[in-house]
Amino acid sequence: MFVPTKTVGQMVETAQARIENLTNEQLQAEMARGGVQVLDIRDVRERQSLGYIPGSIHVPRGMLEFWLDPTSKYFTGKVDPEKRIVLHCAGGHRSALSAVLLKDMGFPDVAHLEPGFNGWAAAGLPVEGGKGKGG
Repeated sequence: MFVPTKTVGQMVETAQARIENLTNEQLQAEMARGGVQVLDIRDVRERQSLGYIPGSIHVPRGMLEFWLDPTSKYFTGKVDPEKRIVLHCAGGHRSALSAVLLKDMGFPDVAHLEPGFNGWAAAGLPVEGGKGKGG
């Protein structure tokens, strides 16, 4: 039986030690001040089914580095690399790993929402779209 030398849990823990981990309140404050780009890296089906944080930009995890790298043929230009980037997924694990990836690529100001979208929604914070939520 295969046993990984480093588990995904260990990888997330290592990532969280290298990045800025934001609470819901911290992200709310940044959004109120403006200038922050909130990237939703969840699968499109998660976003459609559960809704999304208002103003967030959907960049699926599988395309993150390709859509944000200007040397990639898949570059979209919809994220400004000079502005603050805050990533989120459902529970904060994919976004922690992705924030490290963007830091390693040289993006200067990257963080992630530690409780993820699920924690945001459970706290009763604003959510748009989703099935049964007007979208």
